[in-house]
Amino acid sequence: MSTMNTFSGKKFDPMKMTAEDVRLEDIAHALSLLCRGGGHLKYFYSVGQHSINCMKEAKARGWSKRLQLACLLHDASEAYISDIIRPVKVHLENYLEIEDMITGKILEKFGLDDLTEEENKKWKQIDDDVLSHELKTLMPGEKERIPQPLCSVPDMAERQREEVEAEFSSLAAELLEETARA
Repeated sequence: MSTMNTFSGKKFDPMKMTAEDVRLEDIAHALSLLCRGGGHLKYFYSVGQHSINCMKEAKARGWSKRLQLACLLHDASEAYISDIIRPVKVHLENYLEIEDMITGKILEKFGLDDLTEEENKKWKQIDDDVLSHELKTLMPGEKERIPQPLCSVPDMAERQREEVEAEFSSLAAELLEETARA
């Protein structure tokens, strides 16, 4: 069976995904339930919370609403294909192709399919910088790590998935409205 079911009730073949298949509700819900680091953390910390922290760092750096939205949505493909840790993901060529295809549909849905190379570099840098703080705080073997400097203080408290989902949805809706006006 090649059809997936999403939280909103949408059914589609993820290998033939279209921008119309993408729903913010599904992304916010799924990312709030996915644990970072393959679950090898001191406590549950979701991909959704990570994405919120990345968006808030972009805001603290004074970046555009468009880049803030890109930071919030940078891991949105994981709502449809889950998360695979970086050390493994780089060896899964077909996975990367699928991830790129799904990411492309998500970016198209939210008007970000024309991000420049420079804009993509920026959100990727924030992803790495926030990750360095997550590793130090959440991974038992990373106590001595010196994290990259940030302009914000990431919220790495253990949070209920419902509040992460609600915050993600609210921030996304606000940014989508503001970028539509720009």
